[in-house]
Amino acid sequence: MALQMAGKVRVALAAPLNHFWQATFYVTARGLTTGAIPIHGGGVFTIGFDFCDHELVIETSRNQRATVPLRPGPVADFYKAFMAKLAALDIDVHIWTMPVEFPGPIRFDLDQTHASYDADAAYRWWQSLVAIAPVFERFRAGFLGKCSPVHLFFGAMDLACTRFSGRRAPERPGADAVTRESYSHEVISVGYWPGDSAHPQAAFYAYAAPAPAGFDRAAIRPAAAVYDAKLGEYLLAYDDVRRSADPEAMLLEFCRSTYEAAADLAHWDRAALERS
Repeated sequence: MALQMAGKVRVALAAPLNHFWQATFYVTARGLTTGAIPIHGGGVFTIGFDFCDHELVIETSRNQRATVPLRPGPVADFYKAFMAKLAALDIDVHIWTMPVEFPGPIRFDLDQTHASYDADAAYRWWQSLVAIAPVFERFRAGFLGKCSPVHLFFGAMDLACTRFSGRRAPERPGADAVTRESYSHEVISVGYWPGDSAHPQAAFYAYAAPAPAGFDRAAIRPAAAVYDAKLGEYLLAYDDVRRSADPEAMLLEFCRSTYEAAADLAHWDRAALERS
């Protein structure tokens, strides 16, 4: 919920980017950051999550700094403290307080139900991001076309990197505004998802949108990767990668294999889009 609050602040104040890239976080040496957000009246600020000292950190270009501890306590109390710190730094912002992509959402300012914070789990999750992000960066480096940063979305909590063919995609029937913008062009995406209550196993994923015919039957490497028809994605269990003799090589193989299969089947101009 704290990540959602900070992400919503960035959405409210930052310039809108294609495919909602202004709503994301980036991995740092201590946790996650929003990157620079403009302040009305001049200057910028960042919101960071420090998973070593377990605190939310707000820093401004005016040489100001404020923190909110990350610890067990009601979401409503954290929201009140967070907004008070922003106000004290003369950062004027109003956000939609309803969580997104979350079952049974409760407005931040009213949520006395959710009150957990497991510091060890947060630290270990961040350490997984630290290990994975550089591999996604290596994968990203081989592409000359339009490509997203390696970034984390605060709704689904997935770390993702998305490549684009440059061609418009057919509009999805019945799609909402967010989906239309997110998938306005052909994409092939890879990512890491820590799971949820319905799918508790952490996994790497890969998908194409729109998915070309035959993608679900492609020869994907490594052999441990499987196609999930319900999700429409290839999945590679995090534990399979973690336990392998060379986790980085295994993950990179998965990224490259799924991309190559989808790009060939969708007839992307690979010669123009890639470099060695």
